[in-house]
Amino acid sequence: MDIVVLAGGLSTERDVSLITGKTVTKALREMGHRVIMLDVFLGYENDDADISDIFAAGIPDPENTGIPGQAPDIDAVKALRSDKSVGFFGPNVIRICQAADIVFMALHGENGENGKVQAALDLFGIRYTGSGYLSSAMAMDKGITKTLFESADIPTPNGIVLRKEEACSLEDTGLTLPLVVKPCCGGSSIGVSIVRTGEEYAAAMREAFKYEDEVIIEKYVKGREFSVGVIDMKALPVIEIAPVEGFYDYQNKYKAGSTVETCPADLPEDTARRMQEIAVRVCEVLCLDTYSRMDFLMDTGGELYCLEANTLPGMTPTSLLPQEAAVLGMNFNALCEELIRVSLKKYGRYA
Repeated sequence: MDIVVLAGGLSTERDVSLITGKTVTKALREMGHRVIMLDVFLGYENDDADISDIFAAGIPDPENTGIPGQAPDIDAVKALRSDKSVGFFGPNVIRICQAADIVFMALHGENGENGKVQAALDLFGIRYTGSGYLSSAMAMDKGITKTLFESADIPTPNGIVLRKEEACSLEDTGLTLPLVVKPCCGGSSIGVSIVRTGEEYAAAMREAFKYEDEVIIEKYVKGREFSVGVIDMKALPVIEIAPVEGFYDYQNKYKAGSTVETCPADLPEDTARRMQEIAVRVCEVLCLDTYSRMDFLMDTGGELYCLEANTLPGMTPTSLLPQEAAVLGMNFNALCEELIRVSLKKYGRYA
């Protein structure tokens, strides 16, 4: 097949997306596909390119320098586009995607997982991997997710949503310490703080509001962290995430050796099964199809809490979904093929 791997963009998870894109591109090429990797924002600026023959000719992959210990400088990225236009899709991106059999969505974060790109591709009749625009939008907004979880009796930490103009004192939140403060629609734990004092609360609010105008404040659950992938409404084995230091923040997610990951997780069979059942239920409630990954906490008393759904799980060398699939005997290349297969089912086609 002719496949576009769409990566990069302008979210705080840009660097992670480029690594996902690079890894997926390599895997799909090894499986015999003709693959073009595109930075969705920078695009391909050679206007003289013959798009009809571009998969045979090929183009250079976007450059990336790995995942540093901090979020990327988005203003510096914007300056790289020579035409200085402000549109999200870079030169020739839509044209090249229209020429593909399917687009593999390697985007993460805003304008990648929030449904806007999916909606645009729908309008152009472009097939892509992962869930559609509406389910992506609902899952990306942690406030909406929390409301839907509560209405469906999916266990989730007690919390509230605050807009910047509604920012209030700790006392006025009605919540008690310790708490977690995080951007409503962010990812990769960017802007997330664990709050144990009033001073930390004020600092955490300032930090979260750097990234968005809406934040989640919720009960801090002390315990073990887990994740469960779901492919085609079938739950994968549970994986446990245990950071060597601190919590599962941006650096611990992507720096090799920062986190101990165990799959299958060391859990009683009924607890693991319950977590898998909740993960599938989340897919039903948020109308997620094809594939996704749900994050969980289990407190010291054994109570489970679902934190969020990830509609485009990371596919980096340290990512969780590939580790879960490997337990079932599915290597990375086969996983990429499977994600394309289940995605094509939506369009009445099969890989």
